[in-house]
This record gives sequence, structure tokens and C-alpha cells, in this order.
Amino acid sequence: MRTYRTILYAVQDGVATLTLNRPERRNAIGSEMANELLWALEDAFADPLARSVVLTGAGKAFCAGGDFLQMSGGDAGAEPLPPKGGYDDLLRVLWRAPKPVVAKVNGHALGGGLGIAAACTFAVASTEAKLGTPEIEVGLFPFMILAILGRHVPRRRLLELMLGGEKLSAEEAARIGLVNRAVAPAELDDEVKRWTDRIASKSASTIRLGLRALADAEELALDEQLPMLAGRLAECLGTDDAREGLMAFLEKRPARWTGS
Repeated sequence: MRTYRTILYAVQDGVATLTLNRPERRNAIGSEMANELLWALEDAFADPLARSVVLTGAGKAFCAGGDFLQMSGGDAGAEPLPPKGGYDDLLRVLWRAPKPVVAKVNGHALGGGLGIAAACTFAVASTEAKLGTPEIEVGLFPFMILAILGRHVPRRRLLELMLGGEKLSAEEAARIGLVNRAVAPAELDDEVKRWTDRIASKSASTIRLGLRALADAEELALDEQLPMLAGRLAECLGTDDAREGLMAFLEKRPARWTGS
């Protein structure tokens, strides 16, 4: 077993469960967590005992988005695992997963957290969860995840979501196709189990071949989009407004935008 600092990994009854485990930071994702998730997913996909993967969050949040503290240069820390990839690689691996990955959205899934849930094969959300892209409020834009969200949500609704910084109810997220189901918190575990049991009752090889065929049949623009969007994110992070937005967030004060 690998040693993880930001996630938990367990396999039981044919299901590999990956838990984002930074509840004190509402499971905000930084480079270390993305790297650890890539290692854990590789292990889960290679494990013949794991028929499906469940991805969830510890505490009250699924994933509150990108780790703004890391983005602003703090809390870097040494990573114990060799580098495997970043957040863009994580989205790509989830989107093209050879085994079904079920996002168990136990709480808020915002920004990068929404991207993770949307990239999974299936997503089930608690009705207590809010899902959205609030990056615009701190002078950023959800560059990376628009490549995934645009595959689920109509363009005009997506623009409302991204430019308005809107936070959707789980029911609305299900209505527009961001998640498969929205259920009461007490029903979340049972609903996820229904999905994993259904997967376990089917042919593993047929599922693997079907998922591969689906990925191959889809347009191949994702590999071209993500590097470009990574560059646009870096460009945005270099602006005065992005620096101001991140500092204002960390200092818990209103941002003073300059447009530069």
C-alpha cells in the first residue's frame, strides 16, 4: 500500500473507495492531492478485485475547489510520491477511466471539485450539496473544467454558471445533467451502492471494452483543449486581479479590482 497524505484508499466488496481527506480545508485540491489521486486511480484500475471506484470527500464537503493557499505560493510541502501528473491529467484519467468511477458528492463541489465530479463516469449528489463555479468572484475563471462541463451542460447554461459564479442545488445539477441523481443525505450511501452493485453484476470485460470504445469514439479535442486551458489559467494567475482576489479570499475581505 502507498502512503498518502491527502487522501484515503480502501477496497471492500469489489469497490475501491478514494476519499479526499483534507476536511480542515474542505478537501481543496492542490498539486499533491491531484498527484495522489492519479496514483490511487492507477492502483484501483489495476486491481482485479475492484470492479468500480467511488470518489468522495471526508467531512462536510466533497471538494471546495482549488487550493488557493497553494495557488498563492503557500503550503507547498514536500510530496512523498513521485510526480505522476497534475489536475489536467486527473480530469483526463477520470473522463477516460477503464472502470466506472462514481462520484459520491457528499457536500459542496465547487470549481475544481465540480470538475472532478463531472469527469467521473457517474455522479450522485446529496441534496445538501451545492455545485458551482465561483472562481469569477476571486478574479479567476474555471478554465480547466470548462473542457469537462461543456460536455454535459448546454453552452448558454454553462455561461450563466461560469460568468455568474452560480451555485446550483443538487436537484438543479441533476436537471441539467451535471449529476445523475440528487438524493437525501440519508439515502446517499444506498444510492451509490445501487450503482456499484449494478456494475458488479455486469461483465467486467464488456464494461472495459465499452468504456474504451466510448472514449475512442468521442472527439479527440480534450487532449488539445486541456494544455491550452492550462496555459490560459497560468496567464490569468499572473494578473493583478487574480493576485488581489486570492489575497482578499485568504484575508477574508472584499477584493479591490483594478482590471489588470
